[in-house]
Amino acid sequence: MNQQKYTGVWPVMLTPFDERKEIDWQSLEKLIEWYLAAGVHGLFADCQSSEMFFLSDEEARKLVRFIVEKVDGRVPVVASGHTANAFSHQSEQLISMSETGVDGVIMISNRLALAGENNDKALETLQRLTAQVPVSVDLGIYECPYPYKRLLSEETVAWCAQSGRYTFIKDTCCDLTMIKRRLELAKGSRLHLANANSQTLLASFQAGCQAFSGIMANFHPDLYVWLYENWQAEPEKAQKLSDYLSTAALVENLDYPVCAKNFQQSIGNFHTIACRVRDSSGYLQTFYPEAINSMVRLGQDIRRYLEL
Repeated sequence: MNQQKYTGVWPVMLTPFDERKEIDWQSLEKLIEWYLAAGVHGLFADCQSSEMFFLSDEEARKLVRFIVEKVDGRVPVVASGHTANAFSHQSEQLISMSETGVDGVIMISNRLALAGENNDKALETLQRLTAQVPVSVDLGIYECPYPYKRLLSEETVAWCAQSGRYTFIKDTCCDLTMIKRRLELAKGSRLHLANANSQTLLASFQAGCQAFSGIMANFHPDLYVWLYENWQAEPEKAQKLSDYLSTAALVENLDYPVCAKNFQQSIGNFHTIACRVRDSSGYLQTFYPEAINSMVRLGQDIRRYLEL
């Protein structure tokens, strides 16, 4: 059993679309190779950044199969697509995703119970869904903020750790105290926390967290890889890099994922900035592109400082 399989940097993958808002497979292949060239340790496909709530089940399966095929075992791949409301439909989605060749299937915490329903209900649903997915596939949970954020209870984290099935929690609590408690609950198990929050990332590594899975890996995955691999050996440089990454992550509020697609277009990976989740037509008339350009230029200064 590879205890380190779900550690490191795991970008939450974008889905490129063409002008008709159909999946652009050529651009997707370029994106995959760009992530891998940056040295990432795994890929999270068909997640919120992939616009999963705006993909059909058939599109989601085809998308993930394509990614698994192109990655060809170079890094592990996990995927979600867990968007349905009805338990039976959720079960179908998860089972189908487990058959795509992925290493792990990721459940969405807000699909486990309605907003306002208690954590016991969420845990009960999680346990029922867990029993549906073949044991040959690893499992994880993502605290996706859309359509509402449901943070996992301590009881749920503990159950996942003790079950032996769960290997990956994409943690969006953004709370270092809670992260430390979750690390304690998962200690000695297969379960790894993947922090999504850049502002708490270095401190979470120092506390024992072993993975990052956040949207800013769609802009500078190589810098997150450096931080993960070098924070212990070069703490002064790691702190300076962390300061940059924490500040740069504020661009998440500048019309994401349009801003990330515009960046990918600027480096030659994407043909368009088309999204299904939001209208991208007015993006270029805002100040957002220049803010991203400023972030990119500062990132080049950081790379020189790190001698990358």
